Amino acid sequence: MVVFPNAKINIGLYITEKRPDGFHNLETAFFHVPWTDILEITPSDRFSFTSTGLAIAGNLTDNLCVKAYHLLKKQFELPAVDIHLHKIIPMGAGLGGGSADATYTLLALRDLFNIPLTNQELIPFAQQLGSDCAFFLEDSPQFGTGKGDHLQAIETRLTGLWALLIFPNFGVSTQQAYSGVKPQKAPFYLPDALKPPVESWKNTISNDFEKTIFPLFPQLETIKENLYEMGALYAAMSGSGSTMFGLFAAEPSEEFFQNKNFTIKIVQF
Repeated sequence: MVVFPNAKINIGLYITEKRPDGFHNLETAFFHVPWTDILEITPSDRFSFTSTGLAIAGNLTDNLCVKAYHLLKKQFELPAVDIHLHKIIPMGAGLGGGSADATYTLLALRDLFNIPLTNQELIPFAQQLGSDCAFFLEDSPQFGTGKGDHLQAIETRLTGLWALLIFPNFGVSTQQAYSGVKPQKAPFYLPDALKPPVESWKNTISNDFEKTIFPLFPQLETIKENLYEMGALYAAMSGSGSTMFGLFAAEPSEEFFQNKNFTIKIVQF
């Protein structure tokens, strides 16, 4: 079985409080992005995980696809499988690629072996794998609260718009992202703030992580400014970075960012 885990972007991200368990509560809007990895799972005599494409750092046991398999195997009699991941979505980029891979592993295993679980019933499994994994069980944009794992559908769509995504080929660590963050109540109810036209978001909707990350990596703020100079209706950092994106009414050109050692992707919603 072959599936195509997709990326996401966040539009608006507000850190609202620190939790007793050390995590933070936040409010954000998740949108699917048509930029995918390729994941193949086949029955086998013995379990294996292999990957091609972008090099995946870390131990095999730490890989979220492997964790997803063993998580389901604890509860259901799963046979051994070969999991092959062709990695395309940059890692440590704020695009949710690893979370998507994990969630699509759950979905593929369910469908391959006819496990009697609905997407709704897969949510507790996804939540154990990562804060934003549950989003990839949904087809539509979602408003995320809690750690980002409590979701409700929102009306806003990006249909017809274009996105220019710029990954500067360096990541931002979680420690860097949260250093200096001062949790506070969100300034508004984000699903309502997303209802006006996209071009109005520039003056209202922001990502709290930009306040702490831009001083550490000024290049990211420059990219955001460049996106607006190119005519972006809205530009921001996705998640905790380091990917910057701009939303455009017409197909943008990547020419301005060429020869800068960036990973560039243009997609249409």
